Amino acid sequence: MDLEAIRQDINTIDAQLVALLEKRMTLVDQVTAYKRRNGKAVLDRDREKIVIDQVAKLVQKEAYRPTIENTFRDIMAQSRHYQSQQLE
Repeated sequence: MDLEAIRQDINTIDAQLVALLEKRMTLVDQVTAYKRRNGKAVLDRDREKIVIDQVAKLVQKEAYRPTIENTFRDIMAQSRHYQSQQLE
């Protein structure tokens, strides 16, 4: 496979990731509304640990595990930032 074909495949996956991230953020909006109604804090360390543990179990190629876990940590950090902005 040549570089251009690989990049096209990456572009396709990127488009799928964007769609999934938007769906995830729609759910984050629902979580934010719940937290607002119930006076809950944005950060839930226990929940984030559960998410990372679940993600780690899903990774099939061991060499990818740290990168994928860190990607999910970044996603959750961005979600917390978004929630904090919405709750201001």
